[in-house]
Amino acid sequence: MTATIQKRVRIFAIATLVACTSCASSQTLRPFTTDGCSRFPDGTLSQRVLWKHCCLEHDKAYWRGGTRDERRDADSELGQCVGEVQDATLGFLMSKGVRVGGSPWWPTSYRWGYGWPYGRGYRALSDEDRGRADDASSISEVNASRPGGDESQ
Repeated sequence: MTATIQKRVRIFAIATLVACTSCASSQTLRPFTTDGCSRFPDGTLSQRVLWKHCCLEHDKAYWRGGTRDERRDADSELGQCVGEVQDATLGFLMSKGVRVGGSPWWPTSYRWGYGWPYGRGYRALSDEDRGRADDASSISEVNASRPGGDESQ
């Protein structure tokens, strides 16, 4: 009976190790991508990319993810940037729109923390994660496009 229990404990330990290893490897940060202002215009009819730079900075924050406070700050900065470039009311509306539509729990390509596999939520970035995000975002800005994004606008 003791040998059976020991065998089960070993099998459980191996299964747990395999599961933890696959969990760790599934937490890899994907390359940075952006589609501009996602489901919103990047600018006006006459200036088609007027506030797109605001959305690019917002996408960088959303891609890397982090805490609730970091998300709130990113959304506020988006609203402030659009407000300075175009109109305070539009900036306010955009910041409120991303508060509703950018939750990490929505299975979308533009959710908070979209650079990480779905389910990370509001987990703070470790120093290692932050370093990976900094390295990846600095080398990927040249190719910052997501399927559906139109850089020519």
